[in-house]
Amino acid sequence: MAGRDLRALFSTNDRQMAASEAFTDRHGQWRLAQTTIAEHLARITAPSFDVEDLEAPRTNILAFHGVGGIGKTTLSRTLEAALANAEGRPARWGEPSWPARPALLPVRIDLARSAGTDFERVLLTIRLALAAHLGRPLPAFDIALRRYWEHQHPGESLEEYLARGGLTGRFGKGLSKQMQSALGDVAQALMLPGTVGGAIGQLTGTLAQALRERRQTVRALAGCARLADLLEVEPDVEALSYYPHLLAWELAQLPADQAVVPVILLDTFEDTGTRTHRDLERLLQRLVWLMPNAFFIVTGRNRLQWADPALEGQLDFTGPAAWPGLAEQAVPAPRTSTAAVAGRQILIGDFSAEDCDDYLARRLVKDGQPLIGPELRSVITARSHGLPLYLDLAVLRFLELRRTGRTPVPSDFDADFPALITRTLADLTPDERHILRSVSLLDAFDLPLATQTAGLAHQAAAARLVERPFVRQDVFALWPYHLHALIRSTLRTADDATDDRWTDADWRSAAERALTALGEQWKTSAGPDRRLLVGCLRQGLALARDHRLDLGWLADAAYAYTADYVWEPLPLPDTDGPATAADALAELLATLARRQHEHRSRTVERLTAVLETGLLPAELTEMALYFRAKAHRDLGQTQDSRDGMEQVAAGGGRYAPDAARGLAHLARAAGDFPTALATAETLGWPGRGHRVLGDIAFAHGDMTTAAAAYTAARAEAEQHGNVGEQAIAQAHLALAVAFTNPNQADGEIALAEQLLAGLDQRATTLTAKVADLVGHAGTPGPQFDDRAALLRTEITASGITAAALLLELALAFHQTIRNDESALRQVLDRLGELTQGGDYAYYLDVAHHLADLVPPAASTVRWADDPETVRGRWQQLVQDR
Repeated sequence: MAGRDLRALFSTNDRQMAASEAFTDRHGQWRLAQTTIAEHLARITAPSFDVEDLEAPRTNILAFHGVGGIGKTTLSRTLEAALANAEGRPARWGEPSWPARPALLPVRIDLARSAGTDFERVLLTIRLALAAHLGRPLPAFDIALRRYWEHQHPGESLEEYLARGGLTGRFGKGLSKQMQSALGDVAQALMLPGTVGGAIGQLTGTLAQALRERRQTVRALAGCARLADLLEVEPDVEALSYYPHLLAWELAQLPADQAVVPVILLDTFEDTGTRTHRDLERLLQRLVWLMPNAFFIVTGRNRLQWADPALEGQLDFTGPAAWPGLAEQAVPAPRTSTAAVAGRQILIGDFSAEDCDDYLARRLVKDGQPLIGPELRSVITARSHGLPLYLDLAVLRFLELRRTGRTPVPSDFDADFPALITRTLADLTPDERHILRSVSLLDAFDLPLATQTAGLAHQAAAARLVERPFVRQDVFALWPYHLHALIRSTLRTADDATDDRWTDADWRSAAERALTALGEQWKTSAGPDRRLLVGCLRQGLALARDHRLDLGWLADAAYAYTADYVWEPLPLPDTDGPATAADALAELLATLARRQHEHRSRTVERLTAVLETGLLPAELTEMALYFRAKAHRDLGQTQDSRDGMEQVAAGGGRYAPDAARGLAHLARAAGDFPTALATAETLGWPGRGHRVLGDIAFAHGDMTTAAAAYTAARAEAEQHGNVGEQAIAQAHLALAVAFTNPNQADGEIALAEQLLAGLDQRATTLTAKVADLVGHAGTPGPQFDDRAALLRTEITASGITAAALLLELALAFHQTIRNDESALRQVLDRLGELTQGGDYAYYLDVAHHLADLVPPAASTVRWADDPETVRGRWQQLVQDR
């Protein structure tokens, strides 16, 4: 129950001032969970309960909120264990009061960004838990889910997806068999022939029609009034978010001896979005609303605002009438007692910013009004990081200043409280204190990294430190440990009044050790490891920027990052402009990653700005020059591209082979194929010679030679462990095969898409899409043209000229096969516009070859083969199709 803040009361003679404080412990939270679950069970087992009632208020939720690191995740895990079996329940919590049936099925889901959980995974997790518990299909839901999966994940096995995501190991393999059983039963009832898996669209369509016609054959599903509607809408994520209604309906149909109530624990709810971007939160709220027979326990940093009418339009269901248990409580407090708590929203531990303000407003009250004004509350809240200790000390400082006879102002709270650090370090050994300060420099760490950063010889102190509650653990992360954000920021920014406080030189030395340790981890790893490389780059760049350190191994890591063409996102510097070599390198790498999502002209601007700083060392300057020249080529700015490529090639550095390849591409673009071929034959693996030879053979219509060259390029890339180059070669192979063998091309395109999964290669992705169009060239109907129009829009946004030319070539092939002279003329006109500067003029020649037309002007292309042979090859491709 709420108590008095005796320190505040005994700090003033003002008896009209009221001061309140409250406390909490885990036993009280367990008692609250017991009470609310018992109430929920009584409600859903009552005869009046209707699982399909979409208008009744929802009370099937209990929310605990507070600042991270206070133990919310521990509470969530403990509740999960306690609900699962008696062995997982702390002895002092006592036995629950609910009946044996319906059984409770706890399902805990971590919504942290690091866990990569989206709504699809949330729903799959719930269904998998039910599959493991019930061992039987839930037909209405399973059929809809199968339809969704076939549309959203074509060619991807659900079982493989679950195994890859770790869900099969957690829940077993029962779901796929249960879904197949449900589909088979329905198909048999509808008397559909053939395999179910290959006709899911036919099955769901027939089922929806049967439901609307109220056929006896589907009477088992006829009671689900909204099933037909859900089977007829587009099976996208929006539709998926309504499928929980089907799951709730199926649970309500279970016989009494199998009845089960899922208790779904949603942890780290704050990572579902922000208070202005609520897309995932909206889907999760819909899940709670549509499953009134399930119970949800939410733990997160912020209070759920679902009962706030002001959110109408952002969320589907808002206001106190919809969520009576989530309405704002009268007195928010950081701690609650073991006594019963009204409402379903409990503030535990530290505060979010909103609750800091509420707490300060109600902590000291006089004549019914907050004693601490809104401006001062805002300053204190910002400096507190939500730590209750800071708020307590700020209240005492406020009263102390008030005793002097003056009104406290924001500047009185500019200084931090030394007690914050003192209390954090109070029970740590000297070595643990040293390691704690050291790892505050790192986003995440493991025991060796922590020990090396601290400069210690043994890991014992680090092993003890990670057992402390302010160290968080994620066993699936690259480095499993990270400091609670509040503790980390306090250690790095607050004034340290302890006896062993660090000087600026100490912090710099630790940063140097951390940077060195990260470099050693990367260099000594067994084999190529992109995840480790990117992780080390991210942390290393931050250290080098913040402490103005030399680049060291970061230069080698930057080359390794660019070599595989994967392009994982890297954080941009948060400065006004590069001031150090590390700033410039961070900007360079971030630009290279972002170019996959920006117009190439923006890439040129960014790289030019980096080069103009003059901060990059010579070896990294050539990297920026090469990729700027590459962007110039993508934009069709041939001369600028050639100047850059020649400068890099002449330098003889690491990017010289790439620049030589670039010059070969430019020679091909200029129609000088003998020069391009002579250069390609000298490139070898460093210059990706096989791929360049394939590009030349492709332009000559020699698809057999091109396919062989691309196959060799892919094999060579696989031999060198370069996944990015494998994807590029495979996409080009798919394009070549699409012209000669559409049936084989489907498999090649599928492999290209598989290799591209997880990569961020915009140009290669566009090539694969063009290959798919070529494979379907000549197909009648508007679908081909619609796909081509969408692809043209995507290519235009990218600014990649080569992709635009490939698309028009595919369209020329298509229109020639269909003998549509008008549409072909439009293609030729567009090709003329794209090649009017003189570059890539051979595409216009090839388009005329396909249609057996004479180009309007004498060709300037210098072919490596006889021109008539080239013309004949392209014409033969049309005839063969």
